[in-house]
Amino acid sequence: MGSVKFLTDRVAIVTASTKGIGFAIAKRLGMDGASIVVSSRKQKNVDEAVTALRHEGVECDGVVAHVGIDDDRKKLVDFALDRFGKLDILVSNAAVNPHYGDLMSVSDSHWDKLLNVNVRSAFLLTQEAVPHLEKSGNGNIVFVSSVAGYSPFDGIGAYSIMKTALLGINKSLSQNLARKNIRVNAIAPGVIRTDFSRALTDGPAPLKADTLIPLGRFGEADECAGAVSFLVSDGASYMSGEVIGVNGGMQARI
Repeated sequence: MGSVKFLTDRVAIVTASTKGIGFAIAKRLGMDGASIVVSSRKQKNVDEAVTALRHEGVECDGVVAHVGIDDDRKKLVDFALDRFGKLDILVSNAAVNPHYGDLMSVSDSHWDKLLNVNVRSAFLLTQEAVPHLEKSGNGNIVFVSSVAGYSPFDGIGAYSIMKTALLGINKSLSQNLARKNIRVNAIAPGVIRTDFSRALTDGPAPLKADTLIPLGRFGEADECAGAVSFLVSDGASYMSGEVIGVNGGMQARI
């Protein structure tokens, strides 16, 4: 994309955006011209991310927010409005995976945590943001799902179910919000090298990229960010309800 700032004058919230895929998305949208609000549950992480992004020339600010908490979702949206005056883009990236193992052994508490953060909060934050995205006249929502939402991985079956639910939310909201001129899309990352995916790439029984992934390698967070930047750009102005697989050629359709 070079130095073209095709997202100039747009304001984006990216949840869970101080590390990994979320940080890469925040950086890419900022480098493409958007003003960015980053968020995390920890002040230290927010401060470090904001400093790093500003060092790259990104206009940004950050706030501590746990998207699983009702008041924090409102605080996050209010912060963006107070700081930048409007909201054009919401990237719903926050996710947890407290359970690694057999699906039938997941505890009630882990199931509830997965559902609350990965599904419930994604939908309720969208509800909070929609009135302001509608005012934008060019609102965009992107959900970060997963290739596991299409084809569950061993050991993360519960997490995979939540990512499948996000695909349904994406499709339903794209139809519901179309008349408000809000486009809704998603990406489905494959195995991306981040701290979050370390159990898959570097654990006791790591996945083998050369046999699992047609491209023969794990992905990088920046490669997810490029897909999100496209989806919220005018280049994707007639796309809604779609899912872009960022997965090296892995199966990504039900």
